[in-house]
Amino acid sequence: MSTAPEHIEFATRDTKESVEQGLAFAPKFDAEGLIPAMAVDWRTNEALMLAYMNEESLKQTLALGQAVYYSRSRKQLWHKGATSGEFQIVKEIRVDCDQDALVLKVEQLGGGCCHTKATTCFYRRLATDKPGAGVVSLVRD
Repeated sequence: MSTAPEHIEFATRDTKESVEQGLAFAPKFDAEGLIPAMAVDWRTNEALMLAYMNEESLKQTLALGQAVYYSRSRKQLWHKGATSGEFQIVKEIRVDCDQDALVLKVEQLGGGCCHTKATTCFYRRLATDKPGAGVVSLVRD
């Protein structure tokens, strides 16, 4: 049985020690009320996508067990997969030391996670093996 999002509460950010060493979840949202959330494949740890969450989307994610993000461009909640069928089933959420970034370990459903239909949004890398003057090029994996 899941908990309704409105019944989920986060801890207050009291001391640096309690945030960094304590066991109460006290996420730090930025000035726009957002926290970065990196989605990775729960089996391989491959980076899938980087998105942002606000307090409401984070609570909905916890309640649903599926990733719900906040779209900065559309300025609204974005239940990943609701229109594409590419749902992300949340297996684990990790928080960094000062609780201002999240990693969602997810089972990616559907054809992929990227709007380009690639399996990951990180399908190119910088060509750092041959740095030189001029524009840095990208290499497609």
